[in-house]
Amino acid sequence: MKRIVNVFGKLGCGKRAYAVFALCATRAIALPAQTFTTLFSFDGADGSDPLAGLVQATNGDFYGTTSSGGASRAGTVFKIIPGGTLTTLYGFCSQSGCTDGQNPYAGLVQATNGDFYGTTNSGGANQFGTVFKITPSGTLTTLYSFCSQSGCSDGEFPPAGLVQATNGDLYGTTGAGGVYNAGTVFKITPSGALTTLYSFCSQSECMDGGNPQAGLVQATNGDFYGTTAYSAGNLGGTVFQITPSGTLTTIYSFCSQSGCTDGLAPYGPLTQATNGDLYGTTQLGGANPGPGFGAGTIFKITPSGTLTTLYSFCSESDCADGQFPLAGLVQATNRDLYGTTSAGGANGHGTIFKITPSGALTTLYGSGASGLVQATNGDLYGTTSGGGAHGNGTIFRLSVGLGPFVETQPSSGTVGAAVNILGTDLTGATSVSFDGTVAVFTVVGHSLITATVPAGASSGEVQVVTPSGTLSSNVPFLVVP
Repeated sequence: MKRIVNVFGKLGCGKRAYAVFALCATRAIALPAQTFTTLFSFDGADGSDPLAGLVQATNGDFYGTTSSGGASRAGTVFKIIPGGTLTTLYGFCSQSGCTDGQNPYAGLVQATNGDFYGTTNSGGANQFGTVFKITPSGTLTTLYSFCSQSGCSDGEFPPAGLVQATNGDLYGTTGAGGVYNAGTVFKITPSGALTTLYSFCSQSECMDGGNPQAGLVQATNGDFYGTTAYSAGNLGGTVFQITPSGTLTTIYSFCSQSGCTDGLAPYGPLTQATNGDLYGTTQLGGANPGPGFGAGTIFKITPSGTLTTLYSFCSESDCADGQFPLAGLVQATNRDLYGTTSAGGANGHGTIFKITPSGALTTLYGSGASGLVQATNGDLYGTTSGGGAHGNGTIFRLSVGLGPFVETQPSSGTVGAAVNILGTDLTGATSVSFDGTVAVFTVVGHSLITATVPAGASSGEVQVVTPSGTLSSNVPFLVVP
C-alpha cells in the first residue's frame, strides 16, 4: 500500500499542516475607502481558533465553526447576527468518546432542506472524523464516521467543507485514507449514505496527486473541481476535475515551471467566476523566493486546464503585499476577487486583498484572516484564528463600499423550480423577475423570498423591487432545460 508524505510532513492526526502560519488579528489602519469592524472576540469558553469562514443563512444570520474551545475544548458550531451577538449552538465531544466528532476545521453549508452540514477532522466512532448535520437551532446528528471500512478505504481526517450539488447530494474530500492512504473524494446523501468516488494515488507514482486539503466547487458544466496539496515528481499539487459519478482528470500539476513560479501546494478551494474561469491560490511558490519555497500565488485556470499565474506574493518590499495564502477567493458583486494571506503585510500577520480578474492586486487591510464571504448587505465578513480581546480569534466585518444585492439558492434551475432568494430588507418587495420575466413569489421574511422560475424565463439576472430600490443578483441565474 502506498503512503503519502508531503513536503510539510504527514497530514492528518489533529493539526493541519499549515497551522505553523497561525492567523492573527492585530491593530492596523484601514485604507480610506475601507471600514474594518471587529464584531466578536472568542474567549475560549464560547470557542477558539476558527479556521474557516462563515455562511450566511436564509434567516440573514451567519453560521460557522471553531476548531477548538467550547465546553470540551473540541470545537463549536455558532451563530452570529450581523450586529455581532453570538450564540454557541453546539460543543463537540459532548458524547462519550467524542463519537459526535471533534475539531471542525471547515465551515458549514446550508442545504436546500434548511439544515447545515459540515465535517470534523477527528473524533467520531472511529476517531478519524465525521460528517454531521445540525439544525439552525442546534440539534446535531452525526451522519457518518470515517474509517468505517476495512483499511480506512472510505477515508480519514476530512479537513474541508462540503458542497451540495444540483442533484441534492453533498460532495467532499478527505485528506488521508482511501485505498492508497492519500485521501479521497466522496459523496454523501443528506441522510448519511456515503460513497467513495475516488482514492488518490491511484495512478503510477501518484501522478493524480494526494492529500486534498480543500473542498470542491461544482462548475456550470456540472463537474466538480478541486485541488490536491501534493503530487509525485514535482511535489507541487494538482488541480483536478471529477464527474459526479467519480471519473477524475488531472488538469494541471503545479511546479511545472522552473523554480515553481507557477505555484506550489494549493490549500484553498477554487472559485468559478462569472467569466467561467476558476480562480485559486497556492500557499507557496511563485516568482518571488520569499522564505523557503516562495510566498505563494493567485492563479486562474480554465475548466480545460490552461493556467495563468496572476500574482506572486512578496512582490513588495518586506512582503507588504502578504505571503502564504491559505484560503480561497470570493468574487464580489463588482466582479473583483477578495482573499487573504496568513502572513506578511505591514504588521507581519497577513493581509486582506482584492485582485481584478486580470491580476491587479490591492492590499485592503493589514490583518490576515480565514476565508471571506460577501453578505447580501454588500460587506465582507470573515474570521481570524488568533488575536482579539482574548487571543482566541475574532469575527469581523470589512465594508469596501459595495451595495446590497440578492443571492439565489440554488443558482440554476428549471422552469417551475422553487428558488430561495436571500437579501437584506426584503419586506415589502413588490416584484421579482428572472432576466425580465415576472415571477410568482412569496416574502417569507426580511431576508428571504421564495419564487418560482417562470415560464419563458431565460438565463440572466434576478431582480427584486423593494421599497428602498431594485436589488440585482450577484451572479446570473442559469435556467436549465
